[in-house]
Amino acid sequence: MATGAALTVVLLSALSAWAQPIVKQGARVQKPGARPTPVEDTNFIACAKGLSGCDVSVLTPDQIKRVSEASSKRNLEYCTDGSTLCDPTRLTPADAKSVQLSRYRRNMEKCLDGASHCDPLLLNPKDGAAVRKAAGERNYDKCMDGAPTCDPLALTPEQQKAVQTASSRRNFDRCSEGLSSCNPVSLAPTEMTAVKNLALRRNRDRCMDLSPNCDPLSLTEAEAASVKKVFQRTNLANCQLGLATCQPLELSETDLKTAQAAFRARNVEVCKRGLPACDPSLLTGPDMAAVQAVFKQRRSRLSTQIPKSQP
Repeated sequence: MATGAALTVVLLSALSAWAQPIVKQGARVQKPGARPTPVEDTNFIACAKGLSGCDVSVLTPDQIKRVSEASSKRNLEYCTDGSTLCDPTRLTPADAKSVQLSRYRRNMEKCLDGASHCDPLLLNPKDGAAVRKAAGERNYDKCMDGAPTCDPLALTPEQQKAVQTASSRRNFDRCSEGLSSCNPVSLAPTEMTAVKNLALRRNRDRCMDLSPNCDPLSLTEAEAASVKKVFQRTNLANCQLGLATCQPLELSETDLKTAQAAFRARNVEVCKRGLPACDPSLLTGPDMAAVQAVFKQRRSRLSTQIPKSQP
């Protein structure tokens, strides 16, 4: 009985192993119900696509031919695109000519765009002249814009005149705006006069705004008189408001009386509010009576708000 049971186990194990599909190393796992892909086809696909793991030793002669054609096509694409994966030794004479033409066209475009990786030695005389013309136009535009990369030595006589005119115009604009980058030495006599007038106008405006950057010495007598009136009017307003910027010594006798009257009125209000800035010595009899009345009213309101204690 034991021998029969052991024989049954051996037979069942053999049948189970026979029923399972044999999966070779490297083959793709198939989904249930899908048609299995032969190992040879999987290897051929890898070889045709240039993937790693390709085993050329198991390819058929027809597959080797097709893999070689796919590899040559990829190499041609690499060479046409200028890729580092290109192997020019594998190109046919016709493909080498096409690749050379693509390379020349790419280099030509780089040179026309002024790219740093342009190789002008590869250009023919006609294209070289076109590239030099494009480079000259780019340099001219840079010089017209005042770019630091401008090469003035590469300009033609006509371009030099135009660039000098543009540079003078930019300098005049900077001087007119009072910028520190202005070069007054390069100004023409008429431009110098215009720039001076603009500078005087800006200084007058600053003085009228009572700016600390005002230069009173550059004002005319009429402008100085106007600025003085503005200062007196502003100073009087500051003194009437009791601001720290008030300069009472600069007030005229009339303005001083006006400022003092405003101060007395403010002092009465401060005293009514019981603030420490109150100066009771400046209060007149009517002022003191008004202050006393306000405090009396305040005390009366407070007394009515305090509840009386119950007996």
